Amino acid sequence: MSESSADFSRAFYPFLHEADREPQELMDELRYSLLEKARESAAVREQFFAENQDALLAASLAMARAFHRGHKMFVCGNGGRLMHELVEGLFLAYFRNPLLAALEDQTVFEVSGNGHSSRLAFTTDSYVVTPLFFPGGDIGRLAVSGTVNDLAMSGARPLYLSAGFILEEGFPVADLKRILESMRVTAEEAGVEIVTGDTKVVQRGGADKLFINTAGIGLIEHQLQLSASGAQAGDKVILSGPMGDHGATIMIARGELELETEIRSDAAPLWSLVEAMLETGAEIHALRDPTRGGVATTLNEIALSSEVCIQLDEQALPIREEVKGACEILGLDPLYIGNEGCLVAIVAAADAGRLLTRLNDQALGREACIIGTVRAEPPGIVTLRTGFGGTRIVDMLAGEQLPRIC
Repeated sequence: MSESSADFSRAFYPFLHEADREPQELMDELRYSLLEKARESAAVREQFFAENQDALLAASLAMARAFHRGHKMFVCGNGGRLMHELVEGLFLAYFRNPLLAALEDQTVFEVSGNGHSSRLAFTTDSYVVTPLFFPGGDIGRLAVSGTVNDLAMSGARPLYLSAGFILEEGFPVADLKRILESMRVTAEEAGVEIVTGDTKVVQRGGADKLFINTAGIGLIEHQLQLSASGAQAGDKVILSGPMGDHGATIMIARGELELETEIRSDAAPLWSLVEAMLETGAEIHALRDPTRGGVATTLNEIALSSEVCIQLDEQALPIREEVKGACEILGLDPLYIGNEGCLVAIVAAADAGRLLTRLNDQALGREACIIGTVRAEPPGIVTLRTGFGGTRIVDMLAGEQLPRIC
């Protein structure tokens, strides 16, 4: 445990660091501490509703009138069940085709000519994170890393990116230069080039400072078929790093928590990590980066697509003390907090050990660990074996815990 993590732990649970304490006494202290935190959380919520009851009532009435007029409310920007319903029920209905119907984070297709054929991956994403700058990165690093990672999760070597910018009138040129430099550096780190783009400026108030859209194309140089539908009973679930670093960083950077921590976004391009994994020859069935909706949503998508059950071990889940503490204060579940430099791998059990060893040798995978196992039954769900020996279902959230984290 790092010095900052230990300090954080002492601040929240000081009795755990006292020597010569009996186990039962520690459990009693922990039980009391949890009850006190629950009371504090309830008091904070009660105070919020009391202080904002007029505004909440006005907003509720406005929403009710809008619904009465036939309007709909979109609350699905951060993954979850509502986002899936929106994509499958609306966009897919209009754009349906065999490539899109797979509903992966990228599409994979084959091109042929002159007696040769190649498999390519293609993806696109948009970035609306707020704030634009945060510890460990900015919207520019996020945009390049996110698109590179979507390509990498199909096993594709990222080659070229496009970049589109929507700027609000009056956006500082100095900030734009800083973001462009960050994109240049991250692209170089990822081994890709930004080869085309577009820029639009909208009137003040027409956008929130800056939005970026990126698209990317990559080359698949192996025979693996990596897909969310590829998980098989007996497979092991590997997570390449601690949960929730990016989402927690954004949450703290917004000033929603008055905490002084050293937590930083994990935003990073992951192709070098995926390349090292592929070089082992391990039987990898699926790769995903747990961005919006976190590890829980990502694994639910895999369980549904593969019609399997994914069983997690709570005690194996890696999470920094700072992230855990921030989530406790706000009543959030770190399983649903996103990462931007971390991946989930579903791999054959026989190859899990050597793949994990290779991951631990990489800078971006030093904290990788096995967090669960794929079971045949019951299909389509994720379960969590708790530290107390019980089991609970880890469902896909309907909406979002944290908006605009990417």
